[in-house]
This record gives sequence, C-alpha cells and structure tokens, in this order.
Amino acid sequence: MKVMVTGGAGFIGSNIVDLLVKHNHKVAIIDNLSTGKRENINPFAEFFEADIRDTNSLDYIFSNVDPEIVIHHAAQISVQESFRDPYLDAQININGTINILNQCVSHNVRKIIYASSAAVYGVPQYVSINEQHPVSPISFYGISKYAPEEYIKLYSVSYGLKHTILRYANVYGIRQDPKGEGGVISIFLNQLLQKHVPVIYGSGEQTRDFVYVKDIALANLAALTTAHNEVLNISTDREVTINELYNIIASLLQSSIRPEYRNERTGDILRSALTNQKAAELLNWIPRHSLEEGLALTLDYYQKELSNGGKN
Repeated sequence: MKVMVTGGAGFIGSNIVDLLVKHNHKVAIIDNLSTGKRENINPFAEFFEADIRDTNSLDYIFSNVDPEIVIHHAAQISVQESFRDPYLDAQININGTINILNQCVSHNVRKIIYASSAAVYGVPQYVSINEQHPVSPISFYGISKYAPEEYIKLYSVSYGLKHTILRYANVYGIRQDPKGEGGVISIFLNQLLQKHVPVIYGSGEQTRDFVYVKDIALANLAALTTAHNEVLNISTDREVTINELYNIIASLLQSSIRPEYRNERTGDILRSALTNQKAAELLNWIPRHSLEEGLALTLDYYQKELSNGGKN
C-alpha cells in the first residue's frame, strides 16, 4: 500500500514511518524539517522537504507519489506557541490540513488518518474521557486541532474520502525533542541525565495519560484498513500525577535531585485521562507498553543519545 506521512521526520511521524516500512508499505514523507530531523528519516522511505502551506509543492508531490492513504501529522504542536502566535498556529494546523484534504480529493486518495489531540476536550467534565465528551478547547492549539476534524468529516461526506481521527493522549518515547516545548517526560529525562534541576509547573498533582509512541504507531497501522469514519481516543486510560511521573523517572535514574516548582501555565488543566475502549473494539488496539516499560525504553534511548553527543 502507498502511504504518505506528513510530518514523517518528526517524533511521532518517524516512528509511524518505521512501522509502515517494516510492514512492507511503500512510504513517502512530507516534512519541512522545522521540528522534524533528517536523522529520523527512514532510508527506505521517499522524502520530500516541503511545507503543507505550499499548495504548489503539495500538488507536485501528490502527483508523483499517488498515495492511497495519507497519515497527517504535520502540525504546530505547542500550546504555549499557540498563545504567542495564534495566526501561525491556525495557518499550519487548519489551513495546512485543508490543503492536504484538497490534494486528497484531487488525487483520489482513499483515506486520511488524522492526528488529533486530547486538547480538544478542554477541562474535563469527567474522567475517564470518552469520545462523546463535550469538545471545549481552552487553548488556541486545542481549537486548531479540533477544527480540522470538522473539515475532515465534511470532506468525507462531500467527496467520499474515508477518514479516521485519532485523539492522542500525552505521547512520549524515543526521538521526542526535550528542547523548548518537548513533552514533560523527555524534559525530565534530559534534565536529570545532565544533573540539572527540572521544573514542574503547578503543584505537580495534575494528572495526565501517557501513551508510548510505539503504541501510537500501532494504532495508525491498524487504522489503514479499519475504523473508517470514526473518532477514537488513543490512550492508556491511566491517570498519573506529574509528581508520580517524576518519582518514577528519578528512581530509574537513581537520582536524588528534587524538582523546582513554578506557577502553572496558561492552558494547563488539572486532570486528564482518556478511555480507549472504542479503539479496542474498532481497531483491535490496546497499548502494549506500561508506563514503566515505556519509560525504561525511552531512558535507554536518551542515555545512548547523550553518549553519542546527540547523534542517536
């Protein structure tokens, strides 16, 4: 099967590409390398350096690749950046997705798999959050991840383009960049490995649902052929406090460094965990990695990367 992965040089996208290649799919990558990295690019995938806002480049690439399935991960991914520059956030996440959808229709793509986010739910009315939970984003990022869902559904009705929308919990794992707006796990690991004091925003009693990136890749693989025209949470349905997370990581590293606590950040919520029952039923998917297993694998990756001078 010919599969195009936007953002395929990034943290999540590159892990999906690796799994697709392993399963003998023909894979093409679109990535502008703004946050993606050349070293993440699978050598058996065809790579196009391009921006999803550039319609001329997209038309050329789609014409040459002629994909059957598009897995769309290219995005602006920072909640804080969405507050600093909501226009850029919308240009990439909303307009960029519309550009991808137009190419899908023009080039007879059968299906699009879209990476959405738990951020669309906003402040939970209940935990665990299911797909019927009201959508009420509290960040511009949450809005810009939800709006494409509605565009995708209408394109599906209007043009017969199949879709699966995957709402991710907090994804972590190998290749996640700890710099800047990286995930909390990669930041903690990077800081502790370098004997620095990590920062926890708020009390640390806020909870998150952490899902390992290889499990995310498996969900995308399953969605190639099933769960058409569905919205699914991809999660572990386990609430973990940031303090608990920190203690697990510190224990793995046998570190006695205590974190610094600062004021909570705009757009943060107190509790989050997503039920994955629908994904289990429709994708035949459940997470294979516990948090402890995933953290151990991620730690091993960062230790090797540090020893190789960041070239892992």
